[in-house]
Amino acid sequence: MTEISRRITPLRAALTVLVLATATIAGAWVFESFGYLPCELCLQQRWAYYVGVPVAALAVALAWRGSNGGARLGLALLAVVFFGSAVFGAYHAGVEWGFWPGPTGCTGSAGAPAASMDAFMSQLQTVKVVRCDQVAIRILGLSLAGWNAVISTFMTVVALAGARR
Repeated sequence: MTEISRRITPLRAALTVLVLATATIAGAWVFESFGYLPCELCLQQRWAYYVGVPVAALAVALAWRGSNGGARLGLALLAVVFFGSAVFGAYHAGVEWGFWPGPTGCTGSAGAPAASMDAFMSQLQTVKVVRCDQVAIRILGLSLAGWNAVISTFMTVVALAGARR
């Protein structure tokens, strides 16, 4: 057993996931407040965090109280949740890079052109789709979906390490 794996206790793993997941979803909300509106896939990716943060908090509480079995179970659940989030984030990043098509509701063409100026103005007032295949912002070369895949993968590894302890 390596020195690092000995240091990853269920409590440390759960705390790490809790802090990182909370910071990640808070970061998404901050970007949104600055005008980077989320697409349909972005909003769906947030569900892992809405589930993961309370589960991580529960795992922290259980580990803190000495119930390592309960904490390990919570960490195993977190590993599953964030593995799914990593896969979904990679899928969305692939849609953004054009590797594969995304859902028709938020990718592809904008639809049929308007027949008149009145019809065009009506479309502008009723259709507000944030496209899933266009990146709003890249940070160090990755979109937020790409970063979700990276961060979720890291949390999966930490949760698995804590669950195995």
